[in-house]
Amino acid sequence: MRQLPLLGAHTQEQEFSGSFFQKRTASSLELPWIDPADAFLRFARDPFTTYFESGGDIGPRSRYSYLCIDPLQVLRDVSFDELQAELARWRRVWPGAPVPFAGGAAGFCAYEMGASLERVPRAAGGFAGVPDVQFGFYDLVMAWDHAARRLWLLCAFGDAGGRADAVLERLCAVCAADVVAPGLNWKPMVAREVHMARVARTLDYIRAGDIYQANVTAPFVATRPDGVAAADVFLALRAGNSAPFTAYVGCGNGCAVASVSPERFLSLNSTGRIEARPIKGTRPRGATALEDAAEAAFLLASGKDRAENLMIVDLLRNDISRVAVPGSVHVPALCALESFASVHHLVSVVEGQIRPGCGAFDLLRAAFPSGSVTGAPKLRAMEIIAALEGCARGPYCGSAVWIGFDGAMDSSVLIRTVTVAADRVVAQAGGGIVAESDPAAEWEELLVKVGPMLRSLGGA
Repeated sequence: MRQLPLLGAHTQEQEFSGSFFQKRTASSLELPWIDPADAFLRFARDPFTTYFESGGDIGPRSRYSYLCIDPLQVLRDVSFDELQAELARWRRVWPGAPVPFAGGAAGFCAYEMGASLERVPRAAGGFAGVPDVQFGFYDLVMAWDHAARRLWLLCAFGDAGGRADAVLERLCAVCAADVVAPGLNWKPMVAREVHMARVARTLDYIRAGDIYQANVTAPFVATRPDGVAAADVFLALRAGNSAPFTAYVGCGNGCAVASVSPERFLSLNSTGRIEARPIKGTRPRGATALEDAAEAAFLLASGKDRAENLMIVDLLRNDISRVAVPGSVHVPALCALESFASVHHLVSVVEGQIRPGCGAFDLLRAAFPSGSVTGAPKLRAMEIIAALEGCARGPYCGSAVWIGFDGAMDSSVLIRTVTVAADRVVAQAGGGIVAESDPAAEWEELLVKVGPMLRSLGGA
């Protein structure tokens, strides 16, 4: 086995072996710093590699990244109840773990899982090779603390043995890290006029008092060329769209979900603190500092965008209250401006304290899918979305999630997301429609969101 210089309690001269892990219930080995994307490339072609990267400059949300390797098992197309029961079998608290996620379940839920939770119509269609739900159970995790610039190889159980050795061996191998745009040829599956007509129909529902808001989306599709790996799509997408909730979930057979989401869905820490950070309101970044400031100021002054945000904040407050300590749900930030690689957003924060006896899965059941990608009232908005859009969203507008063996959780809303299916690659975007919405402006906002993704993957 090649030697890798080790830190912490190990000297550079020591040969690391599986016996280190076998002697301990839970073990951490500090490694020299490696760029997370470089490490990801070494495991990218494994069928069920899952990678959560905190990119950009968004404070605590950009602190930790996790590369989940060689799952103990993978569950697909199962319910939250089944996932909860399985994770309970592995329950393990790791006092003193160096990062919030030191092993557990990691994967994604497609938007359509909400139909089974809420008993609303499910739109037809699917994505070849990509399930509605997939979670791997990972005891081997590489974890980066970007603030402290430290890296660990973590093993949640004591039986990793040669599996840990194999991870270190691969980290020592030479690996090229060039990012090449896949050169995909994108086609809109919904014409501008059709999308505008759907927005107009949504406005009819709003004027009739049926709903206050609905999120209407549209897909862009490219045939998947031979030789284009899912990891190539992800790395090209990531290169131009840095975001705090970047995620890659390998689905086997060369398929994957690739996301550069800026939006946290729900987090639950070890003390039971809940946080949601809904995004509503978008403007493009300006070409110059002056233009950029003008776009930001326009967004902050936009009554339409503020109305979108306020409605979703109220919806999430209601969802979280279903499993929170009474009186604990509050809004410490409302319609705050946050700037990302290609867009400005209005972001609010909803917090609460989980009720005794409830946990991560109770929180997911109460709030999935996020109100920011449905509308209000949620159930009626979901019914209207299914009728208007007519086809499944798949992973898009679902959630990428990790739930630790200790019960902590973090999750994203899968916006700015590309689904790499067996036969095609799909990128989607949309926006919240409120009474003040203009159909033509909604199409332009959709393009602002999806454009950077399409360009990063070689399209116009």
